[in-house]
Amino acid sequence: MSSLYIYRSTWHVSNQPTTKQSSTKMAPTEVKHSSQDLLQAQVDLWHHALGFVKSMALKCAMELQIPNTIQHHGGAMTPSELATKIGLHPSKLPRLRRLMRVLTVSGIFVVHEAASADKEAVYGLTPTTCLLVSDEVKSNLFPIVTLMLDSTVITPFFGMHSWFLDEHSVSMFKKAHGVTFWEMADQDNTYNQLINNAMVSDSNFLMDIILRECGDVFVGINSLIDVAGGHGGAARAIAKAFPQMKCTVLDLPHVVANAPSDEHVPFISGDMFEYIPPANALFLKWVFHDWGDEDCVKILKKCKEAIPPRDAGGKVIIVDMVVGSGPDEIVTRETQVFFDLFIMYLEGIEREEFEWKKIFMEAGFTDYKIISVLGVRSVIELYP
Repeated sequence: MSSLYIYRSTWHVSNQPTTKQSSTKMAPTEVKHSSQDLLQAQVDLWHHALGFVKSMALKCAMELQIPNTIQHHGGAMTPSELATKIGLHPSKLPRLRRLMRVLTVSGIFVVHEAASADKEAVYGLTPTTCLLVSDEVKSNLFPIVTLMLDSTVITPFFGMHSWFLDEHSVSMFKKAHGVTFWEMADQDNTYNQLINNAMVSDSNFLMDIILRECGDVFVGINSLIDVAGGHGGAARAIAKAFPQMKCTVLDLPHVVANAPSDEHVPFISGDMFEYIPPANALFLKWVFHDWGDEDCVKILKKCKEAIPPRDAGGKVIIVDMVVGSGPDEIVTRETQVFFDLFIMYLEGIEREEFEWKKIFMEAGFTDYKIISVLGVRSVIELYP
């Protein structure tokens, strides 16, 4: 049986004349790990290496419409019922059970084991899978998870090692596809719609929580511009909650061109790097994590030009991630750093508080307040 050893070498140094004994290297100290330590280390390593299997199992379940199918069947289905409903050949039933076993062990679905050998287990939804059910309009995250698991987003990570070694400063996405993430969105209407649907789904989910948990940040604002607001999901939610507020969306021409018309929320076609129209307050949800520090400072300077002084009510409301803030739980901390590495595919970054403070001060702002009530994300009030 082989064992793993860690060697710690100790050398004897002396000013005395060298003797045969003193010049001899001392025997290494051997630290032998137990068999159980080694086996657990192997399990940990395999668990990390196979993490992609859970992601691909989730992607498969979404594409097979399993969450919707179970929901429409009353919230519970046997493997046979599920296989029949989603149109699988009978030969695939054992494979479906294996797919669902991964997703139930992972806590994505729940399984109620059969009471006897002649009965089948029953699959049900969890709060996690309920977020993937299309009927749940306010909380349907199917579009944004679809974008996260899209092949165009995943492919760049297969070349991450060569990207690190590449001296040329291009994003992993461009290295893999020949164009940037934003250029692809501009050139491919289908991909652009995929992105917009993802952002709208995130806004529909998150804005209800923002307005419930920290809606006070919008009190007293007469006019607000949702900068890079996509198809206006966030702006519509704010306008509905505060009907006296004039809400407007600013985004690029190709985004605005496909935006749904809304008499309560007008759209402005423009570039936030060039000009942001004046307003009492600006709202930027999940914008800054797409850009490096230099570009963020440019955006913030345009923001500062667009709002009045603090004593006149001027402020910028940011919804983004503050790494290290939020619930002090391992799943929150891991998700924050996972997403930071994930967003690197388009040269984005998730920042710790000291990194946020740096770009705020460089852009000429004087104060800020972090409100950590959004799980892995936070609301930041920024004052000129």
